Amino acid sequence: MKITLKPLDQQTIVITGASSGIGLVTARMAAKAGAKVVVAARNEEALQQLVEEIQGKGGQALAVRADVGVEEDVRHIAEAAIAQFGGFDTWVNNAGLSIFGRCDQVTIEDQRRMFETVYWGVVYGSRIAVEHFKQRGAPGALVNVGSFFGDRATPVQSTYCAAKHAVHGWTDALRMELEMEKAPISVTLIHPGRIDTPYNEHAQSYYDHQVAHRGMVYPPSAVAEAILFAAAHQKRDMYVGAQAKVLKMLGDFAPRFMDKLMELITDPGQVDPDRPSINPKTSALYKPGYGMRENGSHEGWFRTGSIYVKMQEHPLLAAAAVAGLGLAINAVSKARKGPKATASSDGAAGNLATSLPDPTAASAADGQSGDGVGLGEMVILTEMEAY
Repeated sequence: MKITLKPLDQQTIVITGASSGIGLVTARMAAKAGAKVVVAARNEEALQQLVEEIQGKGGQALAVRADVGVEEDVRHIAEAAIAQFGGFDTWVNNAGLSIFGRCDQVTIEDQRRMFETVYWGVVYGSRIAVEHFKQRGAPGALVNVGSFFGDRATPVQSTYCAAKHAVHGWTDALRMELEMEKAPISVTLIHPGRIDTPYNEHAQSYYDHQVAHRGMVYPPSAVAEAILFAAAHQKRDMYVGAQAKVLKMLGDFAPRFMDKLMELITDPGQVDPDRPSINPKTSALYKPGYGMRENGSHEGWFRTGSIYVKMQEHPLLAAAAVAGLGLAINAVSKARKGPKATASSDGAAGNLATSLPDPTAASAADGQSGDGVGLGEMVILTEMEAY
């Protein structure tokens, strides 16, 4: 069922986890686009600063202190939005934090507390948003922020992976039920890869050294762009960074290979051996984390955006661009071979060509991604992301 959503400048958008990182950037970008924003988090001081900032630039914003792990708090967010702005058009479940520690280290108490935020916060927010959209009888958008780790588990973040897997399952089930009801509610799941936010510093960590992303890292603005696109356009999934999509697909097709890969890169990719851990002071598991900071203290290759997000926003143009790139690669390949290749070399090239997949062709095993992009294109997109 086709659902038509309002443009951003006509919307009221609720954003949880808005005091830092992805939520903070999303609120700023939404307000800049003309949307009224309702920002929620546990850090009331940071929320008030954000509201003053937005209002100082001519925008409209409302701060609501809330712990999304408490259903009554989440309902209060909706009630405040209705009282101030008459309702809301998009609800973004973004609040979250992680735990770094081995499966047999992390206490049950810590695991339960994290699930209250990462999983139950999404459930509460989703149910309340859907209830509101149904009562007002107008189309609305629910945007749940998942994770690559909701598609593929990693060592040392078992609780976070489990919670995000649960978020993905909940979101998919809810979407299907609403579709069966023909309810005009768009449900989008965001799949971020490694993002430069205070995620690493707000985490509960059992490590003596500082946890951090170490590798290719995307800016929180790329996730915010995907969220706000989903607020105005019906979309099933949005992947932030081609790496998130490719690694998910690789895990689906070659799970044992991905097991070994994740085991190999866990410590060098998630823990900085040169820095002592600051997480005992900055952990936001049981208390509000510091606010008004978009970025964390990660190390690696910092991207300025995600080409793949833009390609999902414009799938037909993306397909045409990939097809053109494939034709260009093919032409260059033929030109290098030259017209006077020997019969033996032609035969070898022919055998090689038949043994390797065409990088510009979508495999039938890919399934439907909803974006018109197959596995071959994904490999090319990953290379494009490197520039």
